[in-house]
Amino acid sequence: MLPSPRFLAVDFYCGAGGTTRGMIDAGGYVIAGIDKDETCRTTFIRNNTNTSLDCEPPQFLALDMFEASDEYPEGQQHEVWEQLRRLIPQFREAFPDLPLMFAICAPCQSFTKFVQRNMTDERSESRSRDQSLLSQTLDFIDEFKPELVMSENVASIKTGRLRHVWHEFRDSLEHLEYDADDRQVCASNFGIPQRRRRSILVAIKRQSHTRQNDGFQIPEQDIDAQLQTVQQAIGHLPPLHPGETSTDVPNHICRNLTELNQKRLMALQPGEPNFDLANSDFGDLSLDCHRRLEAKGKRGFGDVYTRMRPDRPSPTITTRFHSVSNGRFGHYAPQQVRAISLREGAALQSFSDDYQFYGTGMDPIARMIGNAVPPVLAKFMSQWAVTKWQERSLG
Repeated sequence: MLPSPRFLAVDFYCGAGGTTRGMIDAGGYVIAGIDKDETCRTTFIRNNTNTSLDCEPPQFLALDMFEASDEYPEGQQHEVWEQLRRLIPQFREAFPDLPLMFAICAPCQSFTKFVQRNMTDERSESRSRDQSLLSQTLDFIDEFKPELVMSENVASIKTGRLRHVWHEFRDSLEHLEYDADDRQVCASNFGIPQRRRRSILVAIKRQSHTRQNDGFQIPEQDIDAQLQTVQQAIGHLPPLHPGETSTDVPNHICRNLTELNQKRLMALQPGEPNFDLANSDFGDLSLDCHRRLEAKGKRGFGDVYTRMRPDRPSPTITTRFHSVSNGRFGHYAPQQVRAISLREGAALQSFSDDYQFYGTGMDPIARMIGNAVPPVLAKFMSQWAVTKWQERSLG
C-alpha cells in the first residue's frame, strides 16, 4: 500500500524543481509546478516523482502567470486558472484532512541589489513586470484557500528598495485571514554548504479557534543540522581539468580556462582575495578593470578569479557560478585549477548527485541551478510549516 502524504502542494514559479524536491522529501504530494520556462520541463519531471499516492511526477504547467493584455499578449493566466480548477478540487475532495500548501518563490532577479547595467528596454520592462509576480498569486490564494503559503526570495526583498512588494504581499495575506511571519535566514544554518542569505515568508490560514495575529516565528536555523563545508559537499566528486567532462557523474562538467586565468588561480590560496595579483610568482596578473579603478583611487571586487575555501560553506551560488570571472568560484584543490563544475554547483545548492539537469549547453543548466531554491531549505521550511499548522489545528 502506497503511503499517504503529509500535505498537498502546488509550486508556483517552480523552475527546475528545487522547491518541489524539498516538499516531496518533506512528505508532501506536489500536484503541479508552474513555470513559463519550457526548458525546465524535463529536469522538473524526471527528478521529482512523488513518493506517495500514485507515485507520479507533478504536472508541469509551462504557462505565463500574467493576464494577457494588449501590452502583454503572452500572458496565460486564464489557462493557469483552467488547469488549477481542474486539478486542485479533485485532490481536496479525495483528501479533505490534508493541508494544501502554495509555494510561491518568484524569480529573484528583479529584487536583487545588483542591477545589470546597459539592459535592453525589453529586459528592463520584463524586470519591472516581474516585480508583480507575487501579487499575481493572490487571487489564486483567495479562491483555493490553501492552509499554508511559503515564499522564498533574495534577502534584499525584505529590506531593499523594493521592500514594499514583499510587505504588501504579506499585508494582503493577512487581509485574506492568514497569520504570517517573515525572516532573513542564511542557508548555511540549515546544513546547506553555502552562505546564501534569503528572505522566507510562511503564512498559515486562520481557523475558527485561532485569534488574529496568533503569532509564530520562522526558525532562523535547524538546530539538528551540522555546518557543511565545500569540501564535504564536493570533495567526493572525480577530479577534472579545465574544460573536462566526467563520464561517470551527470552534469560534472566545467568550463575551459585560458592560460592567464589558470595562472591567476594558481597564484592565490583558497579564500585569498585578488588584490595582490600584480605581485604574483608569475609576474603581474592583475585585472585590467582593477588597474583602471586603481588609477581613480578605487578598488574592484576582490573575489573574482579566486578560489573557494574548502573548510567553509561556499559563497552564494549564482547563475554564473561556472565562471571564475563572476565570483569566488575557483575549485579549492591546487591540482584542480578551474571553476567548479555544474555538478559541484548543484551539490552546493544541496541537490543530490542523482538529480540530473537537462539542457543544451552549460549556461542554461547553470541558470537552473543558480535560480533554484535549495531543496534542503525547502524541505525544512515545509516540514516546519506543516507541523505548525497541525499544532494550531489541535489548539
